[in-house]
Amino acid sequence: MSDNAVALGDTSPASPTSPVSPRPSSPTLASPSPAQGFAVRIVGAVAFAHLLNDTIQAIVSSSYPLLKAEFALSFTEIGWIALVFQITASLLQPWIGLYTDKHPKPYLLPMGMVVTLIGIGLLSVAGQFSTLLVAAALIGVGSSTFHPEASRIARLASGGRFGTAQSMFQVGGNTGSAIGPLMAAAIIMPHGQPAIAWFMLVAALAIWVLLRVTDWRLKHAPAQVVTSGKHAVSGLSRRQIIRALAVIAVLMFAKFVYIAAFTNYFTFYLIERFHVSVQTSQLYLFIFLGAVAAGTFAGGPVGDRIGRKAVVWVSFLGVAPFALLLPHVDLFWTAVLAIMVGLVMSSAFAALVVYAQEALPGRVGMVSGLMFGLMFGIGGLGAAGLGHLADTHGIVWVYKLCAYLPLLGFATALLPDTRVRK
Repeated sequence: MSDNAVALGDTSPASPTSPVSPRPSSPTLASPSPAQGFAVRIVGAVAFAHLLNDTIQAIVSSSYPLLKAEFALSFTEIGWIALVFQITASLLQPWIGLYTDKHPKPYLLPMGMVVTLIGIGLLSVAGQFSTLLVAAALIGVGSSTFHPEASRIARLASGGRFGTAQSMFQVGGNTGSAIGPLMAAAIIMPHGQPAIAWFMLVAALAIWVLLRVTDWRLKHAPAQVVTSGKHAVSGLSRRQIIRALAVIAVLMFAKFVYIAAFTNYFTFYLIERFHVSVQTSQLYLFIFLGAVAAGTFAGGPVGDRIGRKAVVWVSFLGVAPFALLLPHVDLFWTAVLAIMVGLVMSSAFAALVVYAQEALPGRVGMVSGLMFGLMFGIGGLGAAGLGHLADTHGIVWVYKLCAYLPLLGFATALLPDTRVRK
């Protein structure tokens, strides 16, 4: 199917920035029609841009051991860097999504990546802790503009296969998160903080890709759309929507605090418990993040077939036995269980995003911003909290505590079923 397949209900010409009033005979603009086709090159492009964006993010967290040694930072200060980075992303994302639902701003995508490029450059030359915080904040601001707008384009180009498009988009990000530690081990660890500047080239490539994607959006998806929210109905009552969002918040808390324990502190856990080198610990982190990337794709297409709720059930309760065993095994089985945790738990996010979009149709930008914002915000708060607990109780104790988080997946029973309400 051609990439020119426009994932909108009304394809009449329109100004890229002005609202479009649908003709009375037009179908709803809330969702692309499956008949209009899956624009694979566009979804692939935003997935690749997500890979580049999240590679940069992973470089930040993968550089923590180097920065800790170079600036004599405590675990708490490492947690503050993670908190500033993730909070700047999380607080802005829902507001950006809400605003662009009503006032489309296609060029926010490349503009946000320019801010990320500046942040990477500053991180490479920072000479004190406060400058590290500013650099982390700039990278967070760049991410806050990227995720809701890129997720919106993935949905526009999905041809109705929303879960599949969201999974492809998320796989790009998870792949970038997996590549980041390897690149940090190969480039930054041997050459020090100034080598971070090489990743400005990654940001520059992402800017070029996002400019091409923005050009497609302006030509083929100009009407996406202010008016869509006025015509879309989810079939859920207000009370059910509030309950669904509350349950999603609980599930997001469980997932991303647990994931934060791995992305921010798995290297420290391995070094302390098994006395491995920094480079070896980065390799194990790559293995875990690679498993996350491999497992992510299944959640979307399977959710398109059997429903989002079923995927969430399997994702949380399926991972619980592996999580509970992990703090009590040797290095080999730690790697095996980490792979299983990554494979199983990673399927939930795409399903949760699409579930929320189905519960609140016509608010794709706001929902995407809220979901990715919660991901960053919870991850940031979790990183700061876990850092403090690691300073006071030890990193091994933290992993024993976090092992119980997947059990919060029992809250899935309270999610309303959206499949019969489409």
